Amino acid sequence: TIGSERQYLASLPARSATGSSPNVPAVQSSGEPAMAPSTPACCSCFTGMFGRASGSKVQPDDQVALHQVSTIQEAMALKRPNEGTFLPSPSAAWASPAPRHHFSSPGTAVSLEFDLVMNEFEALDAAKSTLAMQLDTDGARLATPASGGPRQRSRFEMEQILCSPGSLPAPMPAAERVRLMPTATRQMVSQVPKKLITAGTEEAQALRRSLARGSTLVFVGAGLPGKRFTFERAAALGIKVVIIEHPDSWSSSLVAEGVVAKFLPVDMSQTSDAVFQAALAHLKKLGEDGLTGKADGIVTYVELSVPLASRLCEAMGLPGLPSAAVDAARNKHATRAALKAAGLPTPRNHLIKTPEDLEIAGKAVGFPAVLKPASGAASLGVVKVTKAEDLSMIYEQIVAELSTLVVSSGALVKGSAATGGVNAKNMIDLSVLMEQYLDGPEVDVDVVLSGGEYQYAAVADNGPTMEPYFNETWAVCPSLLPKDQQSKLKELAIASTKALGFKDGVFHVECKMTST
Repeated sequence: TIGSERQYLASLPARSATGSSPNVPAVQSSGEPAMAPSTPACCSCFTGMFGRASGSKVQPDDQVALHQVSTIQEAMALKRPNEGTFLPSPSAAWASPAPRHHFSSPGTAVSLEFDLVMNEFEALDAAKSTLAMQLDTDGARLATPASGGPRQRSRFEMEQILCSPGSLPAPMPAAERVRLMPTATRQMVSQVPKKLITAGTEEAQALRRSLARGSTLVFVGAGLPGKRFTFERAAALGIKVVIIEHPDSWSSSLVAEGVVAKFLPVDMSQTSDAVFQAALAHLKKLGEDGLTGKADGIVTYVELSVPLASRLCEAMGLPGLPSAAVDAARNKHATRAALKAAGLPTPRNHLIKTPEDLEIAGKAVGFPAVLKPASGAASLGVVKVTKAEDLSMIYEQIVAELSTLVVSSGALVKGSAATGGVNAKNMIDLSVLMEQYLDGPEVDVDVVLSGGEYQYAAVADNGPTMEPYFNETWAVCPSLLPKDQQSKLKELAIASTKALGFKDGVFHVECKMTST
């Protein structure tokens, strides 16, 4: 990935406990992406530049007859066609939020010192609400109507948080995703044997960077200002970055600084479909002014933008996460069904659509249990239920609070007559998933998939969550769990991403190692 920070471009639903066999890891559920999964880009990191779309087949007439190189030296000499005139100018300053350490050359004795960096923030007023959450977006999206009336909150954010994918277009059928656009990067990569590109040597790393240099990479969403170092790193690698964001985003200034090539404004307060159409119109014109080339890839590290980015990849003929898989990952009930079908550990669960479903759900799942919105992110609306007598009350509490949420100053908070927020009750899915509560330590598993095989997987421990709302407290990496348990957790995380239909991408999976 660009930069040193973990970027979850797509993620599996996460947060609360699940799974059920002796000392067996269980994938959790909360509706995060990332992806994240990422997270989780294109939406899967450089998949849009070098990989293939999951399930896509490149047709012979898409291929251009090009000379095949046989050595790294020949590959390094390849020239990128029509890359545009923009030359990135990264800042000389260290942009990462982490301290920078300078190390001596290999073999030289060096004293390693590490800084403990702690940032303390004042509590949001929103924290008074049990459903409050901070969004990793560029702040609240506000639109001022032409009539001069009160500004309206973002429908795009509300849809993606609580009823993803909202009004976005339906996923493109696999049969229609048969062609990949012959991008400049793809033409260059097609001339190089795979073994040269994937070798684990310094020369191969230099080759990969050479092939990426000059490419046009579109970021859907800029995130918070703390993500600036990502764009600085991309500029240092010679990548022409294009950002699609709200017109008043902090990231618009990066053009004048020479860090990014273009800033394409899109009113992110619109409905998801309107945002998609506006972004697509920008992408189709990319490269016409000669400043950049056409898009080589589309990426995002903003969780709410993963469904949007995946559909833009499909519409532009670029590799990326299948939007159907993204939708399944962001819906807890759909995730549960996919994992069960794949024979993976799955907790007892039942979908509650109306109060009439409560009695059946209670009998099917049992107690203690966890209630959570079928669509959602972070610990939003996740509550533990210890006995049948509390089930109806807690269900009504969750639905009532979800019905009044608005986006305010980058946080999801309970609304009021004074907030001017979106009336969530009229636009979101208020279905609630009831599932078996399981104990055990919670962990994060970060996974990188390429070509259907994992290239990286690592476990990080989470501190005890604060019940009954399962808010996280702290984390430590690398994990302190025994290696055999870490292996099981990694195997489950990798199998879970594949069960949802992913073959490429960067993912953040949350699990628990259960004791029963």
